[in-house]
Amino acid sequence: MSGEVPRVVLVGAGIVGCALADELTERGFTDVTVLDQAQGLAAGGSSSHAPGLVFQTNPCRSMTAFARYTVEKYTALGCFDQIGGLEIATTEARLADLARRHGWATSWGVESRLIGPDEVARLHPLLDREQVLGGFLIPSDGLAKPVLAAEVQAQRAIARGARFVFGQKVVAVETAGDRVTGVRTEADTFPADIVVSCAGMWGPVLGEMVGLTVPLVPMAHQYAFTGNLPGVDAEALARQPILRHQEADLYFRAHGEALGIGAYGHRPMPIAARDITSSELPFTKEDFEASWESAVELIPALAEAGVDRGFNGLFSFTSDGMPLLGEHPRLHGFWVAEAVWITHSAGVARSMAEWIVDGQPELDLHSSDLNRFEQVQLAPDYVLERSCQNFVEVYDVLHPLQPMESPRPIRTSPFHSRQQELGAFFLEAYGWERPHWYEANASLPEVAEVPPRNEWASRYWSPICGAEALVTRKRVAMFDMTPLKRLEVGGPGALEFLQRMTTNNLNRKPGAVVYTLLLDERGGVRSDLTIARLDQNTFQVGANGNLDLDWLTRHAPDDVQVRDITAGTCCIGLWGPKARDLVEGVPTTLDTRKGYFTAQRAFIKNVPVTALRLSYVGELGWELYTTADLGLKLWDTLWEAGQEHGVIAAGRGAFASLRLEKGYRSWGTDLTDEHDPFEAGLGFAVRTDKDFLGKDALAGRTSDKKLTCLTIDDPWQVVMGSEPVFHQGEPVGYVTSAAYGYTTGLNIAYAWLPTGVDEVEIEYFGERVTARVAQEPLFDPEMKRLRG
Repeated sequence: MSGEVPRVVLVGAGIVGCALADELTERGFTDVTVLDQAQGLAAGGSSSHAPGLVFQTNPCRSMTAFARYTVEKYTALGCFDQIGGLEIATTEARLADLARRHGWATSWGVESRLIGPDEVARLHPLLDREQVLGGFLIPSDGLAKPVLAAEVQAQRAIARGARFVFGQKVVAVETAGDRVTGVRTEADTFPADIVVSCAGMWGPVLGEMVGLTVPLVPMAHQYAFTGNLPGVDAEALARQPILRHQEADLYFRAHGEALGIGAYGHRPMPIAARDITSSELPFTKEDFEASWESAVELIPALAEAGVDRGFNGLFSFTSDGMPLLGEHPRLHGFWVAEAVWITHSAGVARSMAEWIVDGQPELDLHSSDLNRFEQVQLAPDYVLERSCQNFVEVYDVLHPLQPMESPRPIRTSPFHSRQQELGAFFLEAYGWERPHWYEANASLPEVAEVPPRNEWASRYWSPICGAEALVTRKRVAMFDMTPLKRLEVGGPGALEFLQRMTTNNLNRKPGAVVYTLLLDERGGVRSDLTIARLDQNTFQVGANGNLDLDWLTRHAPDDVQVRDITAGTCCIGLWGPKARDLVEGVPTTLDTRKGYFTAQRAFIKNVPVTALRLSYVGELGWELYTTADLGLKLWDTLWEAGQEHGVIAAGRGAFASLRLEKGYRSWGTDLTDEHDPFEAGLGFAVRTDKDFLGKDALAGRTSDKKLTCLTIDDPWQVVMGSEPVFHQGEPVGYVTSAAYGYTTGLNIAYAWLPTGVDEVEIEYFGERVTARVAQEPLFDPEMKRLRG
């Protein structure tokens, strides 16, 4: 393909395929063929029946950015009615959540405001004013016209050289070695260097053709049309903002003198992708009864209008509610852009085009990346159950720590039985059960030292978390670090490979541990890693997740092997000022006097361990790794030896507080590939005297923003992340991580802010909370505790 425009085949001529054809051809990829099994644009999939509501506000920054671009583009193309969006509250809990949503919109740059019930009634006079407590108004929201948007974008692409071929059911994706070469339909073959699946609900079928699990579930969603409303002016009705009544799982939009009602309040109705013959299924009236009662209660005039007709429209859900974007991990040139709603269609298409043409998107897409899932999360039953639950919860008020309750447990560490005996309260991440605190610690006297916090921050939290943090600082604690992603990189070229891929110098003697960064071509931080050189050609990599495995695997040369060793191993973080005393009380070959950031293989009594002398909580101690079969033995050995030193088991609640007191970053939360190392406060991990991926992009780079440590005056107001930050009355940034620092007695938040600000305010549930810029780290700035 060198020097030539690549041949691109897009499978699916819905709004996503049309938008992507437009974005690709605009960037010079003009040899684009769009195939569809239907006989016309947006004729057979979700785009053909989607009501087109675009509500931009989302807890995820990238999803809001997708929606913002969709609004901007479709407005410019004449395919969008910017009539505004209105979400209402009829309970105090929902009213509080609207204030939280207003905070998200402000953080992500979407103009919005909270309004009272009188203004809600003025905007929507048909509502029962007495039920409404308030509303959340987003003036730039509105109605997309999906079929028209598809047509306009397709015509733009065609004018640049693209072609659309209909009546083409794909039966195979052709390959040669590890590259895609074309697409075969029932009628023809289309050569391709790049194939993108934009097949929507049929995406899993296309994925099967190339050995790829596309973890989405087509789901039926009810949409009903009322009869004409009595005495209503159609023109006035069309100017009213689109309406969401999320407490009843309902949304409304105008259709002439009638209303369209979308309902999520019914049972999940999944269907296998292979069984779909139409994107519209017959309306099931019995499933709509409860939704209709709620609709009439809110808008009494509906009782007279009645339900004229309806359908159950199919569209895609995923196990975490996010799109599926990216390239096949093993087949170069096969890309996926699936589980994308109309709301995000143009934004997704832009990012996909940047990714395909330029090698990476401008936006951070880690939460939408196709390759984000662990293998266990791709099990068909898991995908089905979680996707159905996402349908049920689509309009629910969800706490940021709230886990799904089923299917659980799936992944447990070897210590799980001991944790249960200690009364562990488990939350879940990436399929792992992770203790957040232990009820066995409820009697610790330190519990009385923990200040109370607001109701929202008290959910999925206990003052025991604070006691566990204080005991870690005073004595010693055992943390289960098994869910930490662990990779082994080995082979003759391992050192050279890792030197090229990361920012710090790994050319150290075996036994050295190095904190380093993975950058992309533009110098953004893809991940932060802790790498231990175990011997000449073997490195253990502490990573952030499956995307690190995917990134390193894609770049590894033939003489390097990258293996995920997480499942076969386990880890205890043994930390605290008495950690050394504890280990020295056990028969061990571990040299407890070896310095910070060193690694050694040793025995702790009868258990072989790989011991890394480092700590994510800022205390003396080790990460102690062993094989999964010996994990329970390691736990019991340390637990027994630790009794005389007052050892406790401690959970993630304590961990989060301790790491923020030390200013340690969490990739994916505090920083992403949209940030460079220096503005993220990680410049110390960059060695400019060596070559590495992304180095050239850092040269001469400056920034007017930085990740900033804040302390909040009021200990009651523990924030949770994503809240907007104001300086002199104007929004200037947003919170990333936050926790109360039990040792320091400081309420801590980290935020992306302009350089040079000092006193700021954080908007929390509609109120302003004073915060101040602080020097970091807040705890042990001289590193005396760590170095021990």
